[in-house]
Amino acid sequence: MPRRARPATRRPSRRLGAGAALLAGVLAGVPGAPSARSAPSGEVPVGVWPLDPVPAVVARFDPPTTPYGAGHRGVDLAGRPGQPVRTALAGRVSHASVLAGRGVVVVDHGATRTTYEPVAAAVTRGDAVAAGDRIGYLEAAPSHCAPAACLHWGWIEGETYLDPLLLVGAGPVRLLPPTG
Repeated sequence: MPRRARPATRRPSRRLGAGAALLAGVLAGVPGAPSARSAPSGEVPVGVWPLDPVPAVVARFDPPTTPYGAGHRGVDLAGRPGQPVRTALAGRVSHASVLAGRGVVVVDHGATRTTYEPVAAAVTRGDAVAAGDRIGYLEAAPSHCAPAACLHWGWIEGETYLDPLLLVGAGPVRLLPPTG
C-alpha cells in the first residue's frame, strides 16, 4: 500500500525551542524544569500594570501541563515600541541585559520575581525600584507578537510560573461556594 503524501502546510510546533527552553530556565533561576500554576503559595500582592495606559491583553497565561510542555508562561500586553515599561511591584533588579537575543529585565520581590521582555533596560542589576518605576522601554523586536509590539510579562515563585494578571486584579475569576 503506498504511503500518503504529507500535506504541503504544517501547523507550527507548540514545543519550546532550545532557545526558549534556555530562556525559561534562566528566568526561573534554577537548573531544573520550571512548572506553572495560577496563584502563589501566599497572599497575592497588589501591583501596578507595567504599561500605561492599561493595555489590552493579547495572550493570557496558559500554564503547561508538564514542565517542558506547550503553554504560555506569562501574558502578552499590547504596546508600542519605545513605550515606558514599569515594574509591577517594588523590589531589586536581578537581571537587566540581552538574553537569547532579546532585552530582559527581572525584578526580585523576595519570594517572587517579575520578568519583562523585550525591553531596552533603563536600570542595572542591583537597582532598587518602587512599584510603578520605569525600568526600560518596550522594544519592537524580537517579539512573538510581530509585526505588532507587545510586552511579555511573567511572574515566578521559586521555579513555578504564576499568572501575573493576579497582581493587577485581572486574573481568572474564582467563585466560592455560598458557604464560603
